[in-house]
Amino acid sequence: MWAAAAEGISVTKYLITGGAGFIGSHVVDTLVARGNTVIVLDDLSTGRHDNIRQHAGGTEVEFVLGSILNEALVDDVVRRADVVLHLAAAVGVNLIVDRPLESLATNIRGSEIVLEKCHKYGRKVLVTSTSEIYGKNTSDALNEEDDRILGSPLKTRWSYSEAKAIEEVLAHAYWREKGLPTVIVRLFNTVGPRQVGHYGMVVPRLVEQALRGTPMTVFGTGEQTRCFGHVTDSVAALLGLVDSKEAEGRVFNVGARHEISIRGLAELIKGITGSTSEIVLIPYDEAYEAGFEDMQRRRPDTTRIHELLGWEPRHSLEEIVRDVARDVEGRLSA
Repeated sequence: MWAAAAEGISVTKYLITGGAGFIGSHVVDTLVARGNTVIVLDDLSTGRHDNIRQHAGGTEVEFVLGSILNEALVDDVVRRADVVLHLAAAVGVNLIVDRPLESLATNIRGSEIVLEKCHKYGRKVLVTSTSEIYGKNTSDALNEEDDRILGSPLKTRWSYSEAKAIEEVLAHAYWREKGLPTVIVRLFNTVGPRQVGHYGMVVPRLVEQALRGTPMTVFGTGEQTRCFGHVTDSVAALLGLVDSKEAEGRVFNVGARHEISIRGLAELIKGITGSTSEIVLIPYDEAYEAGFEDMQRRRPDTTRIHELLGWEPRHSLEEIVRDVARDVEGRLSA
């Protein structure tokens, strides 16, 4: 365990569950840069030590290896923090499809434990949810009040959406019934350095394939569209919302609004990297499982966070691809 922050310094201490993960580690970097101290709780199932190794040996970050399913451990770290950002989750389509029971336990029971302890000690908590909440709703510019449209509960594809919906219900109920200050954020396809493609994350996977010169695999028809936001833009939104009194008890979409098909994304990555890779379409049944269902469109309405904080995404998709490509090139050459 790395050293805790020095005693006697009056600064806010944040607990980041999943703080060694892709987004969590960027949150840690930003908090340290602005003079806060941080406790990172991570079981390293999808996070990596390398993501926060730059803070080793310092006094600003304490790393705690463990799961949000460990009730005693969560009790200890929540008690010692002032504010909690709950980012730990089972993420990625591959992981959800391959290990649905493990994913459900983490995303439901783990979140329940975190919220229980935040209530016990009166700690403000921001819960990171997902655009998967909206399911198959293909409305233009999904807003926070739009309906959820899901497939059969027997299709494991939708278990992640269901679990995160329960997490949101729990967080909102703690605010409404018990007065716990909670904020819910629905992230739309956050990407950037440190993200890996192992769990179904499309941008780093396509970038790595392009740089290796191997076939760039696009699942389904490739006509499904997404909006990709830079991790630093998402982190600015998360910290702005957790610091805002007016955000309490509310839910916010966070994401970019530029829409692109996955086939178009592959073409963009191929052009930026100068790759000679062939773009290959893979049926969903081969990529995931028989009967797999996907969302054909997912574009956020971010009016709510803009009106509260003035937040706007600052990075273009081209900038995002270049940042990811530099990161992947560094890993491939290591």
